[in-house]
Amino acid sequence: GHLWLSIFSRPPSTQFTRVQRCTCCFVLLFVSMFLNIMYYDLANETKSTDGLNLSFGPIRIGPQQIMIGVIVEVFALIPSLLLVQLFRRVRPRGQKQSSLRQALYKMKGNVENNVSEQKQQQKKNMEKKKKTLMFPWWFVLLGYGLCLISVTVSILFIIARGIEFGDEKTEKLLISIISGLFSSILFTQPLRIIALAIFFACFCRSPQNDKEADELLNDGDQIDLQADEEYLHVLQNKSLFTRPASFRVHRLNEGEIIRLRDVRLRQMQMWSVIHEIMLRACFLSVVYVLIYSSRDSNAFHQVHHLRRYFLNPTQADLDYTKISTVDQYWHWLEKSFVGDLRAQQWYNGDPPRYLAGFIDDKANRLIGWATMRQLRVRSALCEMQNSISSICQGDYSVRNEDRESYAPGWFNRSSQTYHSSVGKAFRYTSGDELDTYVYVGDHASYASGGYVYEFRGRLNDVQSNVSALHQLGWIDNQTRAVIIQMTLYNANVELFTGVTFLAEFLSSTGVSTSARFEPITFYAFRSIFELVCIIIYMLVILYFMWIEARSLFDLRWKYFVSFWRYAQPGIIICSWASVVIYIWRYRESQRIGQLFEETNGYVYVNLQLAIYVNDVLTYLLGFCCFFGTIQLTKLCRHNSRLCLFIHTLQYSAKELLSFSVMFSLVFTSFMCLFYLLFQSKLRECASLLGTAQMLFEMTLMKFNAQELSGAATFLGPFCFSLFIIFVVFVCISMFMSIISDNFRCIRKNVDDKHTEVFSLMFETFVKWIGLKSVTKEEIQAERDAQMHEEYYDPIERFPEKIDQLLFALNEIYMD
Repeated sequence: GHLWLSIFSRPPSTQFTRVQRCTCCFVLLFVSMFLNIMYYDLANETKSTDGLNLSFGPIRIGPQQIMIGVIVEVFALIPSLLLVQLFRRVRPRGQKQSSLRQALYKMKGNVENNVSEQKQQQKKNMEKKKKTLMFPWWFVLLGYGLCLISVTVSILFIIARGIEFGDEKTEKLLISIISGLFSSILFTQPLRIIALAIFFACFCRSPQNDKEADELLNDGDQIDLQADEEYLHVLQNKSLFTRPASFRVHRLNEGEIIRLRDVRLRQMQMWSVIHEIMLRACFLSVVYVLIYSSRDSNAFHQVHHLRRYFLNPTQADLDYTKISTVDQYWHWLEKSFVGDLRAQQWYNGDPPRYLAGFIDDKANRLIGWATMRQLRVRSALCEMQNSISSICQGDYSVRNEDRESYAPGWFNRSSQTYHSSVGKAFRYTSGDELDTYVYVGDHASYASGGYVYEFRGRLNDVQSNVSALHQLGWIDNQTRAVIIQMTLYNANVELFTGVTFLAEFLSSTGVSTSARFEPITFYAFRSIFELVCIIIYMLVILYFMWIEARSLFDLRWKYFVSFWRYAQPGIIICSWASVVIYIWRYRESQRIGQLFEETNGYVYVNLQLAIYVNDVLTYLLGFCCFFGTIQLTKLCRHNSRLCLFIHTLQYSAKELLSFSVMFSLVFTSFMCLFYLLFQSKLRECASLLGTAQMLFEMTLMKFNAQELSGAATFLGPFCFSLFIIFVVFVCISMFMSIISDNFRCIRKNVDDKHTEVFSLMFETFVKWIGLKSVTKEEIQAERDAQMHEEYYDPIERFPEKIDQLLFALNEIYMD
């Protein structure tokens, strides 16, 4: 009943041809275009708000255009229905021969193909059709004429009125036409089918057979059949209790039942695999859309620009990454960083108008101001060989952190007066007052409090304050970390960036610097498409939860035995945690937006917590993507070639376990050797973890052996050679031998039933798309197989017959 889809799925018994159906669709399309252009020519357009429009490049879609397309399509359906009824009620011109008679005439030579019997049957059929309204055969010409007139008039009006439209009006017209076309396929035609089905179900409860199919298959002629032949449609309008005497039932033998059962089981397995593949593919598609659409491609360019802008890698005297002394740090702070915090003159000398609050790149706005926080340690007496030698400052820890407040110059009192910002920089402030959190560095984890200086005011004031801090020795021997934090916003790409500069002043002298640039966006839903994907994703997650709950209830403790059972709960947990973080991000964006609106941008906003939570969201989305993708490997169990890998690991589990113990002992011994020999000479060997990482790189042959030679002329190459011989040559070769030997054993027992599923799937798909048809040879081969199962050589059952004879004789004599 669907006009558009019936072009491809037309019933063979109906007289409404595909050409006529395609013509009706063609008329429906042009009439809808004609009504659309007449509406846009006469109606006054209302201006829609931009918030309700969806834009795809230059094209914008509004709710008004979609509603126009749907309404116009409903009106255009009326002439289309009239044409459909006209074509369906046209009588055939000539005498149509029954398809059953045509098939039997090709198979049996004694069936006469006379016309007189067909005429008699046609008269019977005409008597049956008197109750319905039918048109003569030449009305089909009238139908084609009406179609031609409708299309011609529509084309003339479309050309005449369309050339007067502008670009914007034409885009709206095309969108209405496209929406009308889709509404016809997805809305009006299915709605018409449903309405007719409800009408016939409520008012016409008696089932009616397909009259056209009856006429095509049964013409009332009783053709003589052979002893092994019968009509398959004799029970169509008869009761089961009035079965004719000639009716015979062909019962399946045991071989046919086994073969058909095997075919059906393979088909069920095939559709189960297809269902699993489609479910996983749809789920992964939604997951990839959600995860990768939230990644902004401008984030890399933003971070790359800010790193070059603040770190100055091209200037040797101002390179932040190469700072090693306190004087170099002050030089970078005064000569580079302070000047970059304020927008200065343009290249041609013009003043920076309308750039208040922007940094010197003229693109990123500073949210509030930047802060510089210092963390210090308390002085303690040094003990050397049970004697007091001097005063020392150890490494940073929370226990020895200095939290006292001082006067400028780290004195208890000061007679001189300084700027309020300078005086505040020598007083301790807690993390609750600063809205800061613990920061993890390369050498320690630093608390949330500290001594803070705020880069507020004009550029000249900030420069003079920083110079005053330098003169007062704000960074001294007790300083262990200086953290500079600020928040930037780039309106061009709608990205917030949390910037953190960390300088760690080690107790063993030296400065270790690091910098982090964390781009973050607070937009939860950037488009309606992303919102729809999130809704679909959460519905799928609820479906997975229902499946897992049912499996847990059925399997109980056996649920936790399988490895694949842990991936699905991982996806569910990560998904719901991501939803919580999405809600938190939305509330945080509302809070920042409200603060920004109330203070006109002059408020300090610390995004440290937001960055931490955004990192957690990234981890959760990454694990969702990981678990969803790794579940695709579960489909490899249906392919024997890919399943060899899993079976090989299972078969060699005990040998691999013993090998891993031996390998761990050898690797640990080499790790201890390299750590003790090269701890003070190689940076990679400064810790056990770094040493293990270096040895793994050596196992992969991605290590520079010249560093070992430079560290120790003899021990370096000697230890390296021992490691390569015992680990790379011996251990890795042993591992490969275990895998190869077990693979050879597993390969002999390959189960080809798994490959039959994909073979059956491929053959079904090829036949479905029409690239391959069933040939006579295949039919004959299948018949031969059936005959072989049904008819057998009597000698094959001779032993069984002898046993039956002996059993019968035994019973007779026993009786």
